[in-house]
Amino acid sequence: MKTIQSKSLLSLIIIFFIIGFSTSAKEIIGYNVENYSDSTLDSINPNIHLKSTLVRNPDWIVYPVSLQEHRDESKEYVKQYSKKQRSYIIYMFNRGKKYFPRATEIFDKYDVPDEFQMLPALESNFNPDAVSNAGAVGYWQFMGELASEYGLNISHKNDERKNFTKSTIAAAKFFRDQLNALNDDILLTVAAFNCGMGRVTSALKKSSKRNPDFWDVKEYLPKETRIFVMKFIALNVISANYDKFLNHKMNFNEPPLIQLALVDSSTQNKSLAKSSL
Repeated sequence: MKTIQSKSLLSLIIIFFIIGFSTSAKEIIGYNVENYSDSTLDSINPNIHLKSTLVRNPDWIVYPVSLQEHRDESKEYVKQYSKKQRSYIIYMFNRGKKYFPRATEIFDKYDVPDEFQMLPALESNFNPDAVSNAGAVGYWQFMGELASEYGLNISHKNDERKNFTKSTIAAAKFFRDQLNALNDDILLTVAAFNCGMGRVTSALKKSSKRNPDFWDVKEYLPKETRIFVMKFIALNVISANYDKFLNHKMNFNEPPLIQLALVDSSTQNKSLAKSSL
């Protein structure tokens, strides 16, 4: 009796299979699986009863909330970037380990999104001594005038653009101001950080939309800025799925939900116990 019951416990199965449904919220909500049972398994053993439910697919590529709305516009770029720049990404994330928590703490204090913490990887490779051709300096590549405007002291002996904590506080203040001016659009704020608020404002005016976002105006932005914003998106998506990235499992074809079929173990055990008498 005990042997049969322990075998029955070993025979409990969880069956995962991907169902061909759309990623639209309407179709997902409308898919009713309350009384679903797998007819194939039922035909094998009519004493096995199944129930099922929709659960989050662990292989689904997660997007940060702020970047979810235009997932389709960016996923191909993210996929290619994650493959072509794999060595660079791993190197940058290893360098960023000691900086990301500090940036997050500062951004939380100033109530700006954590996604901005990826920018020093793009701007300076986390190198405090980085200097651009235009004269931008430090982790966040602040130009002198903008750095002074946001409270950073610059002198021959001490350039606070090279101080991560102080320059990140300045960056947080800048992002807070730009978000307020740009209707909380993170991507337009990143674009403004790259090419300047003047060019972003000009691009907004050229759009025919009433409340344009980055995707509405990107064709009016410099090519360098468009690429910069796409890299920003890619690093944030990879960050949110870093284990998948490391294990070569960044598969954008995975659906957001999967159907989970569960064996009713109590019914199965009773059936097996009865048959052993």
